[in-house]
Amino acid sequence: MSKSDKKHNHLIGIDIGGTGIKGGIVDLKKGKLVGDRVRIDTPQPAAPEPVAGVVAQIVEDLNSRDDAPSKDLPIGITFPGIIQHGVCHSAANVDKSWIDFEIDKFFTEHLDRPVEVINDADAAGLAEVRYGAGKGVDGTVLVITLGTGIGSAFVFNGQLVPNAELGHLEIDGFDAETKASAVAREREGIGWEDYSVRLQRYFSHVEFLFSPELFIVGGGISKRADEYLPRLKLRTPIVPAELKNEAGIVGAALQVGIHHKLHK
Repeated sequence: MSKSDKKHNHLIGIDIGGTGIKGGIVDLKKGKLVGDRVRIDTPQPAAPEPVAGVVAQIVEDLNSRDDAPSKDLPIGITFPGIIQHGVCHSAANVDKSWIDFEIDKFFTEHLDRPVEVINDADAAGLAEVRYGAGKGVDGTVLVITLGTGIGSAFVFNGQLVPNAELGHLEIDGFDAETKASAVAREREGIGWEDYSVRLQRYFSHVEFLFSPELFIVGGGISKRADEYLPRLKLRTPIVPAELKNEAGIVGAALQVGIHHKLHK
């Protein structure tokens, strides 16, 4: 296979987070990054113009590589907010000026190539089901990311049901993520055993509502999954995510590949 044939499977994915913006070239056939990822701290305040400047810097770096896709191909970008029809309707841990913002159009104009933005948890979920811990699982797979908040992705028979904000379910009078996110554990200084009790309450509630075939737990805390997953008593199998910090980048590129029929 020639280098140009190999590059046919390559797209750029960018993952915008509250503390860092990461990007990489994704091989859609393998679901893996080609070469190292690029990471730059998220500018503060994380308003549209400075964030777009960092994204452009990362794209320029990736474009300079031998394995870069053609510059007329679309780019996938994740964002920590509700994304519907190219418009951002919420902004978690970034500047509130993103709310009701035409985010697809903004990045398309800024990068001078087609851009599609997807919720960050949705991107991670899509990647995990296509390439990771949920590969080959039929029915409902719920990918729950434990981080600053609780992100979620709802995938049914391999198809994403976008913008499922399951971290905002009300449990015992509280927004679930205010008590059961990874940051909530750190903020309150609670140990793994007490944290597991909170996770049990959360996952039991979600299990009752949706009866999934599989839970996949992502976010940085998934690296410590042995501290809490064995303590949870559920009907549903629950496993740590496999793609770790690359899931958002891979999922962003995958979503664009699917929509533009660049990947089956």
